[in-house]
Amino acid sequence: MFAVTGATGQLGRLVLAALLQRTAANQVVALVRDPAKAADLAGQGVAVRPFDYDAPERLVEPLAGVTRLLFISSDTPDQRIAQHRAVVDAAARAGVELIAYTSIIHADANPISLAESHRETERAIAASGVPYAILRNGWYNENYLIGAEAAIAHGALLGSTGDGGISGAARADYAEAAAVILTEPLAPNRVYELAGDEAFTLSDVAAALGEASGRTVEYRDLPESGYREALIGAGLPDGFAAALAEYSAKAAGGILADGSRTLSGLIGRPTETIRATVLRALVGASAAGAAR
Repeated sequence: MFAVTGATGQLGRLVLAALLQRTAANQVVALVRDPAKAADLAGQGVAVRPFDYDAPERLVEPLAGVTRLLFISSDTPDQRIAQHRAVVDAAARAGVELIAYTSIIHADANPISLAESHRETERAIAASGVPYAILRNGWYNENYLIGAEAAIAHGALLGSTGDGGISGAARADYAEAAAVILTEPLAPNRVYELAGDEAFTLSDVAAALGEASGRTVEYRDLPESGYREALIGAGLPDGFAAALAEYSAKAAGGILADGSRTLSGLIGRPTETIRATVLRALVGASAAGAAR
């Protein structure tokens, strides 16, 4: 059986949809913190089981019968290492035959602070003895939809990435790759650097926002400290603003770019461009609103 942790999250739901295109619902397990949020999945015949990263003593039983596990990383980076070790330990004790883990692009060399917990998790998985597939996901194109309305309103997209390339792809592209890796007889103990086919810059994101809105939007590059202060001024908590500014500044070196095209090779089609993602989200939303 195939199981997905965080199955009601944005990535998890897309993975389940892709899995259900490849296998029967009775072969799929949705592991979720709150089963009430997965009633629709249960209605499709998917087994829904409680799975809370913060309850390590209750993680083994929900993995009963699971042979291949997609382990989606926790959304609480400050607690992630302890949570992830608990999941890896439970998978080993439950006899899971493959752990596929969603890591970060170029985790071994990535200077972004977020990468450290991913490196630690990769090490824990390798040490567990359970066969594995490390899915080093690049940035999601959808990350750049956050704050899009403000950028359009002010005619400026802010950041600290300069001309650094970002090989992003749509979240659905990464989800489909995860479903392929879970269901295909691929060799275990492999690391997949997953990224979009073509790198883009934040100037390209600004251009796409301008095209979608019919307004002029320019990219305005700021020092990391200046971007952090701008985010705080926009109402973000200090810690979150500092993290976003750090990610943006360290991406200036190109660590989020990757030309391997491993992702499109897995899914058998080109990845979605940043322009396509922005137009799909913003123009599509505008058309839907006009139709109501």
